Amino acid sequence: MSNSLTPPEIQSKLERILLTVEKPGRYVGGELNAVIKDWDSIETHVGLVFPDLYDLGLPNLGLAILYDTINQRADALAERAYSPWTDMEAAMRENQIPLYSLESKHGLADFDIIGISLPYETLFTNALNILDLAGLPLHSDQRDESHPLVIAGGHACFNPESMSAFIDAFVIGEGEEVIHELIAAHQVWKRSGGKRRTLLESLAALQGLYVPSLYDVSYHPDGTVSSIKPQVENARLPVIKRIAAKLPPPVTKFIVPNINVVHNRVAVEIMRGCTRGCRFCHAGMITRPVRERPVAEIVDAVEQAVAQTGFDEVALLSLSSSDYTHILELTETLGQRMAGKHLTVAVPSLRIESFSVELMEKLQESKPGGGFTLAPEAASERMRRIINKPIDQAAVLEAARAVFSHGWKSLKLYFMIGHPSETLEDVQAIVDLCFQVAAIGKQEAGGRASVHAGIGTFIPKPHTPFQWVGLDNIETIREKVDLLRRGLRSPRIKLTWNDPEGTLLEAWLSRGDRRLGAVIESAWRAGARFDAWQEHYRYDLWQEAFNQVGLDPDFYSHRQRGLDEILPWEVVSSAVRKNYLVEEYKRSLKGEIQADCREKCYRCGILPEFNELRLQNPGECWQCPEVSK
Repeated sequence: MSNSLTPPEIQSKLERILLTVEKPGRYVGGELNAVIKDWDSIETHVGLVFPDLYDLGLPNLGLAILYDTINQRADALAERAYSPWTDMEAAMRENQIPLYSLESKHGLADFDIIGISLPYETLFTNALNILDLAGLPLHSDQRDESHPLVIAGGHACFNPESMSAFIDAFVIGEGEEVIHELIAAHQVWKRSGGKRRTLLESLAALQGLYVPSLYDVSYHPDGTVSSIKPQVENARLPVIKRIAAKLPPPVTKFIVPNINVVHNRVAVEIMRGCTRGCRFCHAGMITRPVRERPVAEIVDAVEQAVAQTGFDEVALLSLSSSDYTHILELTETLGQRMAGKHLTVAVPSLRIESFSVELMEKLQESKPGGGFTLAPEAASERMRRIINKPIDQAAVLEAARAVFSHGWKSLKLYFMIGHPSETLEDVQAIVDLCFQVAAIGKQEAGGRASVHAGIGTFIPKPHTPFQWVGLDNIETIREKVDLLRRGLRSPRIKLTWNDPEGTLLEAWLSRGDRRLGAVIESAWRAGARFDAWQEHYRYDLWQEAFNQVGLDPDFYSHRQRGLDEILPWEVVSSAVRKNYLVEEYKRSLKGEIQADCREKCYRCGILPEFNELRLQNPGECWQCPEVSK
């Protein structure tokens, strides 16, 4: 793949191929609110990449935040690139067109820094494809001073080891502040004309930056990690995640896409973090502590964003939006301020236990949509105690009745199957609950009422209390899915579920060590792409990749791990104490419930780290009374 074409040469070649591919609007740029700067007058060029389709990547809020904050600098620019679909990739390779930015049509190899977003593990092969399409060496140790610095961030980076061979530095945690420190360090290095190793060592000194080439990892004969050792003093062990003590102002100038994408909307993060303590929830553990935005700031941002985009939908985002302290005031104020603008206000993450009829009425006053979503996760009391989801059946049914009685015609319920402690009786409870909810829907909303049961499969993710347990047996998972398929045959109930073989891939990648990088590369070279897309996922390619590398996939997915074992991802820290996770794991074995930590502090370890930041940001609000001590 050529990486020496100029932007006019790339543009010329694009004009000859775009009409031959599906949705050429994915590849042309020029959208409303895209930022185009004078390339030659800018010191630092950052290429932000979402390694999936434009349709999914453009609405990604994390990338939008970085794009906005970098482009506010006078000395830096940020431009975007996404994974081309298979037809466009073939055309680019045939015509020797490198992967380029939408704004200026510069090849990615022309940038100083390439930032790859990795929110989920099934993007890993796409990330390798990005590097190859850009004409860059796949491996970090094959890149020199002439190549861009390749960084990655996102939730999947909380176990960076599987991708450690390919990424120069990982941002662990929140990127709004550290991206500016990283740009500054790169500028100092570039002006000095130093070696690439010098740059990497300077990055390792920044909190939240993990540079894998500066660490040595060794293994026991049984394949478990025996030691993790930094090579230089700057390299911290562990690398503690970066926390933004005060959330920066929300993005208001969203890019308006050329084509229809998954979310054409204004997205405002109203709160970051979660206090619920669900033991399976990776996001809930790694995004602690809770930080809330003021109502006025959110409403002002919505008003500005709607004016600058023309979108008629607003999503109030967080892991648990109904836990936002001022949610009723927020929805009421939004309704008043945006009256007459026919705006739909979506609150995608409502907790049943904090659900209220009053909130529902406020949402409906804005403009009711067609459906509503709740997440019971489990349908039996036993499983709810194991996963620390303390709600009772009556609360679920009461919430369902409120949804249907207030005009919504469909209700989506999220459930999780596949925890090793789960029985077929626990799965049958999902069937029973869905029929109860469907009956309430028919009673309250008539024959048009419907229930959608969305079934996810439990994966024991790093940095959670379940990180030591193994994945459920794949045959057992299939048996549970078959029970649901047989049991939920009804015109009023729709069932969707995760492919068990796709669950295996996510488990391998999220729980891997450095040796798994060879498996990822082998699968990619054999044609693995778009693994998150069921029609493109090739289980056979991954099985063959494990065989070629000589690794046992069950070692990563199904093995129960010892509490004293060094886990590969312990090179980084979510700032939650390991002892707290052990204690929570042991409580799960006893079926012991822990209340919301707004009610009681369990000393998970996040507070000392957060308090240090709060001293630099006085006035930041945090609900836990322990913070003030």
